[in-house]
Amino acid sequence: MTTSLRSRLSEPGAIVALGAHDGLTARIAERAGIEALYHGGYATAAHHFGLPDVGLIGRAEVVESVRRMRGATNLPIVVDADTGYGNEGGVYLTVREIEAAGANAVQIEDQVSPKRCGHMPGKEVVPQDEMVKKIEAACLARRDDDFVIIARTDALAIEGIDGASARARAYADAGADMIFPDAVKSEDDIARIVDAARVPVTINMGFGIRSRPTTPLVPIPRLKALGVRRISLPRMLPGAAIKAMATALAIMRETMDTGMPADRPDLVAGIEDIMQLMDYEGATQLEAQLLGSAAIERKYRAK
Repeated sequence: MTTSLRSRLSEPGAIVALGAHDGLTARIAERAGIEALYHGGYATAAHHFGLPDVGLIGRAEVVESVRRMRGATNLPIVVDADTGYGNEGGVYLTVREIEAAGANAVQIEDQVSPKRCGHMPGKEVVPQDEMVKKIEAACLARRDDDFVIIARTDALAIEGIDGASARARAYADAGADMIFPDAVKSEDDIARIVDAARVPVTINMGFGIRSRPTTPLVPIPRLKALGVRRISLPRMLPGAAIKAMATALAIMRETMDTGMPADRPDLVAGIEDIMQLMDYEGATQLEAQLLGSAAIERKYRAK
Protein backbone atom coordinates (compact mmCIF):
# COMPACT_ATOMS: atom_id res chain seq x y z
CA MET A 1 0.00 0.00 0.00
CA THR A 2 2.85 2.42 0.73
CA THR A 3 4.38 1.60 -2.63
CA SER A 4 1.08 2.29 -4.38
CA LEU A 5 0.81 5.73 -2.77
CA ARG A 6 4.34 6.84 -3.64
CA SER A 7 4.09 5.33 -7.10
CA ARG A 8 0.80 7.09 -7.64
CA LEU A 9 2.45 10.42 -6.87
CA SER A 10 4.89 9.81 -9.72
CA GLU A 11 2.03 9.39 -12.18
CA PRO A 12 0.19 12.19 -14.00
CA GLY A 13 -2.83 13.77 -12.39
CA ALA A 14 -3.73 14.21 -8.74
CA ILE A 15 -4.84 11.98 -5.88
CA VAL A 16 -8.12 12.94 -4.22
CA ALA A 17 -8.05 11.99 -0.53
CA LEU A 18 -11.27 12.03 1.49
CA GLY A 19 -11.18 12.95 5.16
CA ALA A 20 -12.08 9.94 7.34
CA HIS A 21 -11.71 9.35 11.04
CA ASP A 22 -12.71 5.77 11.89
CA GLY A 23 -13.46 2.34 10.46
CA LEU A 24 -17.00 3.26 9.45
CA THR A 25 -16.05 6.33 7.42
CA ALA A 26 -13.14 4.39 5.91
CA ARG A 27 -15.50 1.67 4.69
CA ILE A 28 -17.96 4.22 3.29
CA ALA A 29 -15.16 5.98 1.39
CA GLU A 30 -13.73 2.75 0.02
CA ARG A 31 -17.14 1.58 -1.19
CA ALA A 32 -17.59 4.95 -2.95
CA GLY A 33 -14.40 4.40 -4.95
CA ILE A 34 -12.24 6.97 -3.15
CA GLU A 35 -8.53 6.59 -3.89
CA ALA A 36 -7.01 7.52 -0.52
CA LEU A 37 -7.96 8.54 3.02
CA TYR A 38 -6.92 11.55 5.06
CA HIS A 39 -6.97 10.93 8.81
CA GLY A 40 -7.32 14.58 9.83
CA GLY A 41 -6.88 16.14 13.24
CA TYR A 42 -10.09 18.17 13.01
CA ALA A 43 -12.31 15.14 12.42
CA THR A 44 -10.48 12.99 14.96
CA ALA A 45 -10.85 15.58 17.72
CA ALA A 46 -14.50 16.23 16.86
CA HIS A 47 -15.79 12.70 16.33
CA HIS A 48 -13.79 10.78 18.91
CA PHE A 49 -13.77 13.37 21.69
CA GLY A 50 -16.21 16.17 20.82
CA LEU A 51 -13.36 18.68 21.04
CA PRO A 52 -12.13 21.55 18.84
CA ASP A 53 -8.99 21.20 16.75
CA VAL A 54 -6.69 23.21 19.04
CA GLY A 55 -3.96 20.71 19.89
CA LEU A 56 -5.81 18.78 22.61
CA ILE A 57 -5.35 15.32 21.08
CA GLY A 58 -2.03 13.52 21.46
CA ARG A 59 0.08 10.87 19.78
CA ALA A 60 -1.46 7.89 21.55
CA GLU A 61 -5.02 8.77 20.55
CA VAL A 62 -4.06 9.32 16.92
CA VAL A 63 -2.01 6.11 16.68
CA GLU A 64 -4.85 4.04 18.12
CA SER A 65 -7.37 5.65 15.75
CA VAL A 66 -5.14 4.91 12.74
CA ARG A 67 -4.69 1.30 13.86
CA ARG A 68 -8.45 0.82 14.00
CA MET A 69 -8.93 2.42 10.59
CA ARG A 70 -6.27 0.23 9.03
CA GLY A 71 -8.18 -2.83 10.21
CA ALA A 72 -11.22 -1.68 8.24
CA THR A 73 -9.71 -0.64 4.88
CA ASN A 74 -7.00 -1.36 2.33
CA LEU A 75 -6.89 2.23 1.08
CA PRO A 76 -3.76 4.34 1.61
CA ILE A 77 -4.00 6.42 4.80
CA VAL A 78 -2.39 9.84 5.20
CA VAL A 79 -2.21 10.87 8.87
CA ASP A 80 -2.28 14.41 10.24
CA ALA A 81 0.15 14.38 13.18
CA ASP A 82 -0.20 18.08 14.06
CA THR A 83 3.20 19.45 15.16
CA GLY A 84 4.67 15.98 15.63
CA TYR A 85 3.90 15.88 19.37
CA GLY A 86 7.13 17.29 20.68
CA ASN A 87 10.64 18.21 19.58
CA GLU A 88 12.76 16.30 17.07
CA GLY A 89 12.75 13.24 19.34
CA GLY A 90 8.99 13.40 19.65
CA VAL A 91 8.64 13.59 15.88
CA TYR A 92 10.91 10.57 15.50
CA LEU A 93 8.71 8.50 17.85
CA THR A 94 5.53 9.77 16.21
CA VAL A 95 6.63 8.66 12.75
CA ARG A 96 7.74 5.27 14.06
CA GLU A 97 4.42 4.62 15.77
CA ILE A 98 2.17 5.96 13.01
CA GLU A 99 4.01 3.93 10.38
CA ALA A 100 3.79 0.82 12.56
CA ALA A 101 0.03 1.39 12.93
CA GLY A 102 -0.36 0.92 9.17
CA ALA A 103 -0.34 4.44 7.77
CA ASN A 104 1.18 5.28 4.40
CA ALA A 105 2.12 8.90 5.04
CA VAL A 106 2.41 11.37 7.88
CA GLN A 107 1.86 15.13 7.88
CA ILE A 108 3.73 17.41 10.30
CA GLU A 109 3.21 21.17 10.53
CA ASP A 110 5.33 24.15 11.54
CA GLN A 111 2.88 25.72 13.99
CA VAL A 112 3.83 26.52 17.56
CA SER A 113 2.40 23.91 19.96
CA PRO A 114 -0.40 23.78 20.96
CA LYS A 115 -1.51 24.21 17.37
CA ARG A 116 -4.90 25.26 16.11
CA CYS A 117 -7.01 24.60 13.06
CA GLY A 118 -5.29 26.14 10.04
CA HIS A 119 -8.32 28.32 9.28
CA MET A 120 -8.44 29.94 12.73
CA PRO A 121 -6.86 33.31 13.55
CA GLY A 122 -3.99 33.65 16.01
CA LYS A 123 -1.67 31.05 14.49
CA GLU A 124 2.07 31.12 15.21
CA VAL A 125 4.89 29.25 13.49
CA VAL A 126 8.21 27.97 14.78
CA PRO A 127 11.47 29.18 13.23
CA GLN A 128 12.19 27.65 9.85
CA ASP A 129 15.37 25.93 11.07
CA GLU A 130 13.44 24.20 13.87
CA MET A 131 10.93 22.76 11.41
CA VAL A 132 13.76 21.64 9.11
CA LYS A 133 15.17 19.56 11.97
CA LYS A 134 11.77 18.00 12.58
CA ILE A 135 11.54 16.99 8.93
CA GLU A 136 15.01 15.48 9.08
CA ALA A 137 13.95 13.52 12.18
CA ALA A 138 10.81 12.28 10.41
CA CYS A 139 12.82 11.09 7.41
CA LEU A 140 15.30 9.32 9.68
CA ALA A 141 12.53 7.60 11.62
CA ARG A 142 10.70 5.90 8.76
CA ARG A 143 11.53 2.25 8.22
CA ASP A 144 10.07 1.95 4.73
CA ASP A 145 11.47 4.32 2.12
CA ASP A 146 8.03 4.35 0.47
CA PHE A 147 6.48 5.94 3.56
CA VAL A 148 5.67 9.54 2.56
CA ILE A 149 6.68 12.56 4.69
CA ILE A 150 4.44 15.62 4.23
CA ALA A 151 5.52 19.02 5.57
CA ARG A 152 2.71 21.46 6.24
CA THR A 153 3.37 25.17 6.55
CA ASP A 154 1.02 27.69 8.10
CA ALA A 155 3.44 30.55 7.41
CA LEU A 156 1.33 32.21 4.74
CA ALA A 157 -0.88 33.89 7.36
CA ILE A 158 2.16 35.18 9.29
CA GLU A 159 4.98 35.66 6.77
CA GLY A 160 3.04 36.05 3.53
CA ILE A 161 3.51 34.19 0.29
CA ASP A 162 7.24 34.93 0.11
CA GLY A 163 7.85 33.43 3.54
CA ALA A 164 5.65 30.42 2.82
CA SER A 165 7.42 29.82 -0.51
CA ALA A 166 10.84 29.98 1.15
CA ARG A 167 9.74 27.48 3.77
CA ALA A 168 8.31 25.16 1.13
CA ARG A 169 11.67 25.07 -0.64
CA ALA A 170 13.58 24.57 2.63
CA TYR A 171 11.31 21.76 3.77
CA ALA A 172 11.64 19.97 0.45
CA ASP A 173 15.43 20.34 0.65
CA ALA A 174 15.29 18.78 4.14
CA GLY A 175 13.68 15.65 2.71
CA ALA A 176 9.92 16.26 2.72
CA ASP A 177 8.27 14.29 -0.08
CA MET A 178 5.30 16.66 -0.30
CA ILE A 179 4.45 20.21 0.79
CA PHE A 180 1.10 21.28 2.20
CA PRO A 181 0.55 25.05 2.38
CA ASP A 182 -2.53 25.54 4.51
CA ALA A 183 -5.02 28.41 4.25
CA VAL A 184 -3.89 29.52 0.79
CA LYS A 185 -5.76 32.62 -0.31
CA SER A 186 -5.77 32.38 -4.08
CA GLU A 187 -4.84 30.38 -7.15
CA ASP A 188 -1.76 32.58 -7.45
CA ASP A 189 -0.62 31.43 -3.99
CA ILE A 190 -1.02 27.82 -5.06
CA ALA A 191 0.93 28.35 -8.27
CA ARG A 192 3.79 30.08 -6.44
CA ILE A 193 4.06 27.30 -3.83
CA VAL A 194 4.04 24.64 -6.55
CA ASP A 195 6.83 26.48 -8.35
CA ALA A 196 8.89 26.99 -5.18
CA ALA A 197 8.55 23.49 -3.72
CA ARG A 198 9.64 21.45 -6.74
CA VAL A 199 8.15 18.39 -5.00
CA PRO A 200 4.47 17.37 -5.06
CA VAL A 201 2.11 19.85 -3.40
CA THR A 202 -1.16 19.04 -1.62
CA ILE A 203 -4.07 21.42 -1.05
CA ASN A 204 -7.09 21.15 1.27
CA MET A 205 -10.51 22.08 -0.01
CA GLY A 206 -12.74 22.77 2.99
CA PHE A 207 -16.45 22.70 2.23
CA GLY A 208 -18.91 24.37 4.57
CA ILE A 209 -17.15 27.66 5.32
CA ARG A 210 -19.96 30.04 4.42
CA SER A 211 -18.58 33.40 5.55
CA ARG A 212 -15.18 34.68 4.49
CA PRO A 213 -13.55 31.33 3.63
CA THR A 214 -9.80 31.31 4.21
CA THR A 215 -9.24 29.25 1.08
CA PRO A 216 -11.61 29.73 -1.87
CA LEU A 217 -13.15 26.60 -3.33
CA VAL A 218 -11.29 25.75 -6.52
CA PRO A 219 -12.60 23.02 -8.86
CA ILE A 220 -10.53 19.85 -8.82
CA PRO A 221 -9.70 20.05 -12.56
CA ARG A 222 -8.37 23.57 -12.00
CA LEU A 223 -6.23 22.44 -9.06
CA LYS A 224 -4.77 19.72 -11.25
CA ALA A 225 -4.02 22.30 -13.94
CA LEU A 226 -2.16 24.39 -11.33
CA GLY A 227 0.12 21.42 -10.63
CA VAL A 228 -1.42 20.20 -7.38
CA ARG A 229 -0.70 16.49 -6.93
CA ARG A 230 -2.97 15.67 -3.99
CA ILE A 231 -6.32 17.23 -3.05
CA SER A 232 -7.80 16.61 0.40
CA LEU A 233 -11.46 16.98 1.30
CA PRO A 234 -11.12 16.84 5.10
CA ARG A 235 -14.51 18.13 6.22
CA MET A 236 -16.92 16.59 3.72
CA LEU A 237 -17.83 13.46 5.72
CA PRO A 238 -17.84 15.12 9.16
CA GLY A 239 -20.01 17.96 7.85
CA ALA A 240 -22.39 15.58 6.08
CA ALA A 241 -22.67 13.37 9.17
CA ILE A 242 -23.43 16.27 11.52
CA LYS A 243 -26.08 17.66 9.16
CA ALA A 244 -27.72 14.28 8.55
CA MET A 245 -27.82 13.31 12.24
CA ALA A 246 -29.26 16.68 13.28
CA THR A 247 -31.93 16.46 10.58
CA ALA A 248 -32.92 12.90 11.52
CA LEU A 249 -33.14 13.79 15.21
CA ALA A 250 -35.27 16.87 14.49
CA ILE A 251 -37.74 14.74 12.55
CA MET A 252 -37.80 12.13 15.32
CA ARG A 253 -38.64 14.79 17.90
CA GLU A 254 -41.49 16.04 15.72
CA THR A 255 -43.08 12.59 15.78
CA MET A 256 -42.55 11.85 19.49
CA ASP A 257 -45.81 13.51 20.55
CA THR A 258 -47.89 11.82 17.85
CA GLY A 259 -47.05 8.28 18.89
CA MET A 260 -46.13 7.42 15.31
CA PRO A 261 -42.72 5.94 14.50
CA ALA A 262 -40.45 8.13 12.38
CA ASP A 263 -39.79 5.78 9.48
CA ARG A 264 -37.72 7.81 7.01
CA PRO A 265 -35.73 5.51 4.71
CA ASP A 266 -34.69 8.59 2.77
CA LEU A 267 -32.78 9.81 5.84
CA VAL A 268 -31.65 6.62 7.58
CA ALA A 269 -29.63 3.73 6.16
CA GLY A 270 -31.48 0.44 6.28
CA ILE A 271 -30.22 -2.47 8.36
CA GLU A 272 -29.48 -4.44 5.18
CA ASP A 273 -27.22 -1.68 3.89
CA ILE A 274 -25.45 -1.41 7.24
CA MET A 275 -24.89 -5.17 7.38
CA GLN A 276 -23.49 -5.15 3.84
CA LEU A 277 -21.16 -2.25 4.66
CA MET A 278 -19.89 -4.02 7.80
CA ASP A 279 -19.52 -7.32 5.89
CA TYR A 280 -21.78 -9.44 8.06
CA GLU A 281 -21.80 -12.03 5.27
CA GLY A 282 -18.03 -12.39 5.59
CA ALA A 283 -18.35 -12.84 9.34
CA THR A 284 -20.99 -15.53 8.82
CA GLN A 285 -18.81 -17.35 6.31
CA LEU A 286 -15.84 -17.24 8.68
CA GLU A 287 -17.98 -18.61 11.50
CA ALA A 288 -19.10 -21.50 9.30
CA GLN A 289 -15.50 -22.23 8.30
CA LEU A 290 -14.23 -22.21 11.89
CA LEU A 291 -17.11 -24.04 13.60
CA GLY A 292 -17.87 -26.68 11.01
CA SER A 293 -21.20 -27.89 9.69
CA ALA A 294 -22.23 -29.87 12.77
CA ALA A 295 -21.73 -26.93 15.14
CA ILE A 296 -23.52 -24.56 12.75
CA GLU A 297 -26.45 -26.96 12.55
CA ARG A 298 -26.76 -27.07 16.34
CA LYS A 299 -26.41 -23.30 16.62
CA TYR A 300 -28.97 -22.29 14.01
CA ARG A 301 -31.39 -25.19 13.76
CA ALA A 302 -35.03 -24.34 14.32
CA LYS A 303 -36.19 -24.81 17.90
